[in-house]
Amino acid sequence: MSAVRHRLLAAAVTVPLLVGALGACGYGSEAKKDTAAGVAPKGPRTDGLDHLTIGFFGNTTHATPLIGLQSGRFQKELGGTKVKSSVFNAGPAEIEALNSGAVDIGWIGPSPAINGYVKSHGKSLKIISGSASGGVSLVVNPKKIKSLDDLKGKTIATPQLGNTQDVALLNYLSGKGYKVDPTTGKGDVTVQRTDNKVTPTAFQQGSIDGAWVPEPTASKLVAEGGKTLLDEKKLWKDGKFVITNMIVSQKFLKQHPKAVEAVLRASVETNDWIRSHPAQAKKDLNDKLASPDIAGKALPGNVIDPAFRNVQITDDPLAATLRQEADHAVGAGLLKKPDLKGIYDLTLLNKVLTSQGKKPVDDAGLGSK
Repeated sequence: MSAVRHRLLAAAVTVPLLVGALGACGYGSEAKKDTAAGVAPKGPRTDGLDHLTIGFFGNTTHATPLIGLQSGRFQKELGGTKVKSSVFNAGPAEIEALNSGAVDIGWIGPSPAINGYVKSHGKSLKIISGSASGGVSLVVNPKKIKSLDDLKGKTIATPQLGNTQDVALLNYLSGKGYKVDPTTGKGDVTVQRTDNKVTPTAFQQGSIDGAWVPEPTASKLVAEGGKTLLDEKKLWKDGKFVITNMIVSQKFLKQHPKAVEAVLRASVETNDWIRSHPAQAKKDLNDKLASPDIAGKALPGNVIDPAFRNVQITDDPLAATLRQEADHAVGAGLLKKPDLKGIYDLTLLNKVLTSQGKKPVDDAGLGSK
């Protein structure tokens, strides 16, 4: 492989990190004081911490932190340690925040987690739990694209170069025999990297023919007349694949294990409640999305209903699928073969699960070195 090609492949991994860092001044928007739904810090501080900052996206695939904050469960578990939050639009920016100490624990997609771990030579983060599976679709303009065989010459959007959906689309196109340059997105199919916030407008205006996107963007496009051509879960065994993980900086995990365990307890409790109370969970999620620090307005019923339904909440990190997603990035030309050994530390999660009579979850051989 030529030196030029090596540089291009390196850029495909590095550029998203730089774009995220430059595009998220202050590492995302700091949430307002009422983030924990009016639950004030009370009691002893956990691990002696004054505060703990969590990071996440304003997506339905991040239902766990959104609902957990809305209900106050995180604050209750952390006692006198105040919960703070930062909201992000892209995974690379969240990784930068985690590396700088601006965020302690975060919810994030698999590709940024893999990139962050690999770029730091295994020193920056650990994945400590799963959070969500599914919730990703290829939605197209049915007037322009009738079937999966009609993609040649079309323009398909993904949220960001090198992000989880970008990798999935490039891998899918490669498997179908389409040639696409992973860096520029040019080829038999044009892959156009577009922020989820503007993707619906681009779709309406006809500048893109479809998009491979997470919820609720996928359901927004359907509400605008789009057609779901492919639900990504159909490409995975048992229809399950990781879309959102919990990560923590290794430094914070080592220094404050009790605080990490408290957040994990809140996460497991929240996930149990979401599964047991889907109607109320959907309402709480939409209420949180409507807050000024997230989207500023609630989603209409024809968007929130399918967006919530299409995401499966889980404590299991589905580690075997993370390995597959890394292989997809390699196959797409976005990543050299990574060493992911040690990316998981599920010790505290399994402690929480077994204490509640639940089965421990598996790290697929990618646990701590």
